Amino acid sequence: MSRFSKRVRLSSLAVCLALATGGCGGRPHGVLTPQPQTAGTSRVELLVATTRSDRGAEPGDLFTGERGKGLAFADIAISIPPDGARQIGEVQWPDSLPGDPTREFVTLRADLLGQQEAARRFDARIVKTPKRQALVFVHGFNTLFAEAVYRLAQIVHDSGTSALPVLFTWPSRGKLLDYGYDHESASYSRDALEHVLHMLAKDPSVGEISILAHSMGNWVTLEALRQMAIRDHGLAPKIKNVMLAAPDVDYDVFTRQIAEIDERRAIFTLFVSREDEALAASRRVWGDKVRLGGIDPAREPFKDALAERRFTVVDLSTVKSADPLGHGTFAQSPEIVRSIGARLAEGQTLADNQNGVGERLGQVATGAASTVGAAASVAVSTPFAIVDPRTRENLGDQLQRLGEQMSDTASAGADVVSRPLH
Repeated sequence: MSRFSKRVRLSSLAVCLALATGGCGGRPHGVLTPQPQTAGTSRVELLVATTRSDRGAEPGDLFTGERGKGLAFADIAISIPPDGARQIGEVQWPDSLPGDPTREFVTLRADLLGQQEAARRFDARIVKTPKRQALVFVHGFNTLFAEAVYRLAQIVHDSGTSALPVLFTWPSRGKLLDYGYDHESASYSRDALEHVLHMLAKDPSVGEISILAHSMGNWVTLEALRQMAIRDHGLAPKIKNVMLAAPDVDYDVFTRQIAEIDERRAIFTLFVSREDEALAASRRVWGDKVRLGGIDPAREPFKDALAERRFTVVDLSTVKSADPLGHGTFAQSPEIVRSIGARLAEGQTLADNQNGVGERLGQVATGAASTVGAAASVAVSTPFAIVDPRTRENLGDQLQRLGEQMSDTASAGADVVSRPLH
């Protein structure tokens, strides 16, 4: 590719970024200040485990994007406005504080907890949960604490899952140009995620565990599972489902990670798209190495490798959405969110030879979904939805800096670090 072509391509990415993030106002701050619940709204309660620091955090933020000394815990309840007042698949952020519960997400409770109290509250809820199932969600790059909380609340509400939601949130600064910091923070948090999964697996009150990871969150998830498998000679039997959405992980590294994981103990589902511009940008950052979430699952060497590992693969390359990056398709398609949430909650298989999620998704999304390999009969009972936090703080200044990076030939490959790879 010529120097001119590279600059045109990178400039196009910057325009795409502006379209994806412009005109949205500032990042959400202070929204975790509790207020009373209003009649007619829905309530989602979730427990949080985090490696973020609370030092210097404002009361309505709870945690910052800096790294904490160890695990911290919280118990948070979110109010969601009536379905008729919102778009399914989206988070309606407050225009101002306090928010209006009739049309915006608002916080009802935000308690910081010690580990013992967090475990007590978790056990009190999990015994009342169908199949005593916990859903552990791991977010991606460029995500503030409140954004992770509100997005998980949206996933739980819109999908209709009955699983008990547990948010594992690692230190992301929520800034476009801090891709490197976020990636190192994900690595910093892998031991903590492994510890959380061990706690859940050893808890006699827990029946089964499902994991949903998105983009860079897949890196910390796969690393934690790899460590667990090495230490314990395989995954904990209670880990039934692992869903890897748009994973921002080097494919070669993934093959080494998964080689250490006895994936036969759980159902692994991989969501990919060759039209994901964010993962295409990440590929250039990492020396033109293929990202797991951007593979073509119908081509070799991916097809046979995934079939051998018995991965279920859903290819979303032809799904159209309002997201110009192709990285937030699920968030922009209410029909797909509902369809996947409903079908998975009913325990439908993702195999393409049955009338399951893949086929239903194909009907809804113009033939977008396909599955690859010897997909075992699976009963996945937790939903999938993409996490696409609002990336708009100081957008003008950051885009200007991005443009300056683009003009420097030496940094032509590194400038895309500022792309939103959430």
